[in-house]
Amino acid sequence: MTMTRDDVRRRLQARNDAIAAGRVVPPPYVGSDFALNNADRPPENLRPAAVLVPLVDHATGLTVLLTQRTADMPSHAGQIAFPGGRRQIEDPDLIATALRETEEEIGVGRDHVDVIGSLDNYVTGTGFLITPVVGFVAPPFELKPDPREVADIFEVPLDFFLDPANHHVHSRTWQGRERRYYAMPYGERYVWGATAGMLKNLWRILSDTPE
Repeated sequence: MTMTRDDVRRRLQARNDAIAAGRVVPPPYVGSDFALNNADRPPENLRPAAVLVPLVDHATGLTVLLTQRTADMPSHAGQIAFPGGRRQIEDPDLIATALRETEEEIGVGRDHVDVIGSLDNYVTGTGFLITPVVGFVAPPFELKPDPREVADIFEVPLDFFLDPANHHVHSRTWQGRERRYYAMPYGERYVWGATAGMLKNLWRILSDTPE
């Protein structure tokens, strides 16, 4: 499924407008890291956080900008993620959190980001309630990754994540139990867990059709 900038803006804003007006909308396709593991329960006392889902507006089409976290991060080490993090006291809202964290992590300032709305909140197994903020990023821009947090930055065509053929459910054994999760491998890049879950939600909103 190929989506233009106008397509993405129209469909996401239509959903956000419906929510703001109090109309009933479909629930998130993937609400948490626990969506595929019914025996598990999300932690209590969730900490608010936000990520930016950066859609880079190239002349050849939209791409999704992603980071790979450094191997020594205290949580989600080495995983592929959106830029983002925990809300700080000085952040007026979660959009500000996403933009601040993006600038700190990869050096892309808020003047390069056209925010168009948010996806459904996502609960992680590490106790965060994440608000994914979607924004277009206009090239050219300079990347300045924070070496303490970001090992690599790369882009994937949006069309790849909007193709259900690339959506998989994988599993692994953790603490003696099988845990299932969404995964969207792209070549050598293993996109999985919360990042894949949020991309699944983006696909569901943009496709606007039953699976």
